[in-house]
Amino acid sequence: MSKQPISGERQIARAARVVVVLFAFSRALGLVREMVIGAAFGTGPEYDAYLAAVLVPDILFNLIAAGALGSAFIPVFAEYFARGDSRGGWRMASAVITLLFIVLAVAAAITSLAAKPLVSQVLAPGFPPEIQDLTVSLMRTMLVAPVVFGISGVIMGILNARQHFLLPALAPSFLNLSLITAVWLLTPQIGVRALAWGYVAGAILHFCVQLPGLVMVKARYRPLLTLTDPGVKQVLRLMAPRVLGLAVIQLNFLININLGSRLEQGAVAALNYAWRLMLLPHGIFAHALATAAFPTFAEQAAEGKLRPMRQALASTLRMLFFITIPAATGLLVLGRPLVSMLLERMAFQEASTEAVTWALSFYALGLVGHAGVEIVARAFYALHDTWTPVWVGGITMGLNVTLSLLLVGVFQWAGLQPHGGLALSNSLATLLEMACLLILMRQRLAGLEGKKLLGSMGRSLAAAAGMAAVLLGWQLALSNASAALVGTGGVLLGAASYLLLARLLRSEETSLLLRLAQRPGERDTV
Repeated sequence: MSKQPISGERQIARAARVVVVLFAFSRALGLVREMVIGAAFGTGPEYDAYLAAVLVPDILFNLIAAGALGSAFIPVFAEYFARGDSRGGWRMASAVITLLFIVLAVAAAITSLAAKPLVSQVLAPGFPPEIQDLTVSLMRTMLVAPVVFGISGVIMGILNARQHFLLPALAPSFLNLSLITAVWLLTPQIGVRALAWGYVAGAILHFCVQLPGLVMVKARYRPLLTLTDPGVKQVLRLMAPRVLGLAVIQLNFLININLGSRLEQGAVAALNYAWRLMLLPHGIFAHALATAAFPTFAEQAAEGKLRPMRQALASTLRMLFFITIPAATGLLVLGRPLVSMLLERMAFQEASTEAVTWALSFYALGLVGHAGVEIVARAFYALHDTWTPVWVGGITMGLNVTLSLLLVGVFQWAGLQPHGGLALSNSLATLLEMACLLILMRQRLAGLEGKKLLGSMGRSLAAAAGMAAVLLGWQLALSNASAALVGTGGVLLGAASYLLLARLLRSEETSLLLRLAQRPGERDTV
């Protein structure tokens, strides 16, 4: 590597090249996973049971380990190395891993004992008794996974903090591969239980694939249980507000499952398929950029370089909006042919396509909001401020729950499929959350290059509107063609027309996107 200093934007771009490619691969596998699951289970009650069951292990992992630990661990760990104290950093990491293992194991055991009343009274009271019993059984099978995922999540944080992104970005692909393989091989014998066992196997693979990375960064671990280590105290202090914020978010997911279980059969599954399709561009670009940017933000904040951090955040946001605005537009315009092309086969029939498309049209409205929150929240965490995203998220998620209860009734009154109200409430609340976080971050960093940001968004919206007109004409011209032709051709035509229009509008992000795709002469840090 060159010994010349590397700017924050350049460092993020170099990391993003690796992360985007591998996240795209993982999301492509995730899409294959949804196609395989859709063909096997459609929007039937067995899949509703699995989705309700997997929510609880996901809550344990996300609440205790994933977002909370990642947002607190990486800045503290990076700070040790920024001041040259690698020994203290590894001691802190060892203590965090030991403590996390104990907490997750105890939480999983208690949840397993309380699984039946949890399902029947809280999670899915609207399910028939036999589906509730299946949900309990699936949940108990999967409760070992959050313990494994928790340790794997710390390893991911260690590697990202040391600017190693390859193996952490590759790990989610193994979860998808495990679920795909389990459905193909085990579904004929054990039905939907194949998904539960695939989930557990995927957690183990997620952990194992990252172990070579610990050798690369010369990690040092020894079992250590302590709450007095200064680094552990700081991690716990930073985690506390984030745990509270995540509890609110997870409560929202739980309420959606609860309300969905009371609606028409398959509502929970339809919302999940639509959510996954919306997350496809989000995961490839927003989550990848956030993963690549967070260690750089943390380093800049630790060194007090707020002006470079402001520049890096602003340029990342411009690129993010440049990508996600047309992606959201494409999902709105091409939703029906895309859902039909990707999912409609075997157990997934036309009625399922209509239900998923309906939810997707409302989830797509919030794609830009989800992407913006992903980036701006990481900037707050880098500044060791985990309270601001929490209270903003708490207020907006409270709005989400209120709107969910309200809009379900409004949609039913209007004769519309009520699960669309749950999707719309999520999008409205998330857009408001992004707006609030941007305003507050602008105050923290004394600006966000707002004029350039608004100008970039305006050009992106104009290009996306032109793209939408092209795609509507495309669908009208091919009204009798297959969904595969309309969907595939529409994606290619939409991307080409958007980039052309953006170029004509002199959008700087077109050039930045091309540079991002090019490999520099020096070797990337992965």
